[in-house]
Amino acid sequence: MIYDPQQFAVGASWIATAIGAALWLWSWLGEKDAIRKLRFLDCGVVLLFSSILLRIVAQERQMNIWDWAVVFIGPLFIAAALWRLARTAGAPPAGK
Repeated sequence: MIYDPQQFAVGASWIATAIGAALWLWSWLGEKDAIRKLRFLDCGVVLLFSSILLRIVAQERQMNIWDWAVVFIGPLFIAAALWRLARTAGAPPAGK
């Protein structure tokens, strides 16, 4: 068996997709606290879109219109989720 980094990356991206989908579902179905719900949702979005982008880059066929749409829209969702994660990260500032 020959070690192929591309196959490893694609396999890891499928695992990240499963974890991201689980976080996204948990945010909708299991979590009651609003801030934690939002953070689970954002973590799931980042994992889902980044793993999908990795699989698009690693594919051997030509990109179609849906692939191009994800390439342009995906980083926007990732950036928005990371920004929101940064904004909800710590304890509230003193005096508020």
